Amino acid sequence: MAVSTESRHGMWSSRWLFVLAAAGSAVGLGNIWKFPYIAGENGGGAFVLIYLACVAFVGLPIMMAEVLIGREGRQSPINTMRALVQQHHRSPAWVLIGWMGVLAGFLILSYYTVIAGWALYYIFEMASGAMTGASGDVAASTFNDFLADPWQLLFWQTLFMAGTVFIVARGVIKGLETAIRWFMPLLFVLLFVLLGYAVTTEGFQQGWDFMFAFNWETVSGDTVLIAMGQAFFTLSLGMGAIMAYGAYVPSSASIGSTVAIIAGLDTLVAVAAGLAIFPIVFANGLEPGQGPGLMFVTIPLAFGQMPLGALFGTLFFVLVSFAAITSAISISEPALAYLVETYNAKRSRVAISLGVISWIIGIGTVLSFNLWADVHIVGERTFFDFVDHVSQNIMLPLGGMLIALFAAWGLPKTVVGSQLGLQKPWVNVVWKLLCGVVAPLGVAVVFVATLFG
Repeated sequence: MAVSTESRHGMWSSRWLFVLAAAGSAVGLGNIWKFPYIAGENGGGAFVLIYLACVAFVGLPIMMAEVLIGREGRQSPINTMRALVQQHHRSPAWVLIGWMGVLAGFLILSYYTVIAGWALYYIFEMASGAMTGASGDVAASTFNDFLADPWQLLFWQTLFMAGTVFIVARGVIKGLETAIRWFMPLLFVLLFVLLGYAVTTEGFQQGWDFMFAFNWETVSGDTVLIAMGQAFFTLSLGMGAIMAYGAYVPSSASIGSTVAIIAGLDTLVAVAAGLAIFPIVFANGLEPGQGPGLMFVTIPLAFGQMPLGALFGTLFFVLVSFAAITSAISISEPALAYLVETYNAKRSRVAISLGVISWIIGIGTVLSFNLWADVHIVGERTFFDFVDHVSQNIMLPLGGMLIALFAAWGLPKTVVGSQLGLQKPWVNVVWKLLCGVVAPLGVAVVFVATLFG
C-alpha cells in the first residue's frame, strides 16, 4: 500500500489551524475540573513543576510520535499503520495500534457526549436564574434530580451528539476548521473574561495559593504517578485523534515546535481554569471538590451567590461546552476517516451512522445514573464505569506505549529524521531515548499503578 503525500480528506490550511485543532482535542472537561484540583491537592506549585517535567519527558515525545506517524501515512490511523507496516516490512501486529485507538475513541465518545450534555443543560439552568441565591441543598438536589431523569439526560446527549455529527460530516475544511476557527478563540476569550472576574473576588489569593504555593511536604511517589498520568491523558494521546489530525498537517510545519505550543496551550487553559474557578469557590466559603461534584454542584452554587453570577455562570458553562465539542469532534475523526477511506463512503453518511451507533451505546451511560445504577457489569462497576475503565485505563495507555515504540524503533531513522528535522546524530539519540525508552516506561508505570493500585 503506497503512502501518499496528501490526505484525501483535505489538509489544514495552516500550521496554526492544526495547533488550534490539536489544542481543542487536548482541552476538554478534564482540564477544567481535574488539573486545577489535583494540582492543589498534591503540592501546588511543586506539583505543577513535576507535571511540566512529565509533559516534557512523557507527553511531548508521544504526541510528536503520533503526529509524525499520521503525517507520514496521510490516512486514518488504521490505514496509516497498515501502509507503514507494508512499506517498511514490519510485523502486521503493529496495525493493532490503529484499531485500538479507533475503538477507544469511539467508546469514549459514547459517554463523553452524555457528560457534555450536562454542560449544555447547565447553560440554560444558569441563564434562567434558577441557581441565583440557591442553597447547597438546592444545588445538590438540582443535579441529583437531573441525573435521575433518563429522558432529560437522553435529550441533552442527543443534542450534543447532533452538533458533533453536523460538524464532522462537513469535512476537514468546512467542518473541523470552521468549528475550530470559532470555538477555540471564543473559548480563550470566555476563559479570560471569567479569569478577570475571579481576580476581583476576595478569594483570588486563596485560589492562587491553593494551586501554586509550593508544598513539597505533600509530594510523594504517588504525586509523580498522578502528574505522569495527567501529562499523558490531558494531551488526548493514545486514541488516534492526534494521529488523524497529524495526517492533515502541512509538510512544511515543524512537528517539534508545533507540539510544544499545543502542550503549552493545554497547560495554560488548565491553569487559567483553576484560577477562574477556585477564587469564586473560596470567596463563597465552599470546599473545592473533584469531578462532577465541583463542576455541577459547587460551581453553580458559587456563581449563584455572587453579583452577576447568572451571567458569568452561563458563560462558564458555554466555555465548558466549547471545550467539550472540540474534543468530541477529534475523538470521532479516526473512525470516520477509516470508514470513508476503506469503503469509499460519503462522509456525511458515515458521520450520521457512527453518531447513531455511538448514541445507542451512550444510552448505557445515561441509564448508569438512574435505572441501571444498581446493575454492575464487572465487580462494582456500572456500564459507564466499565466502559470508562476499559477505554481510559487500559486501551489509551497501551496505545500510547505502542505508538512511542513504533515511532522510535519501528520506523527507519531516515523517516523519523525527515519528519522531525533531526539532522545531528546526538539529537537523534536523545529522541530515541525519550520516545523509545523514557516515555513508554513512564506510561507503563502509570498503566500498572492504575490497573492494580
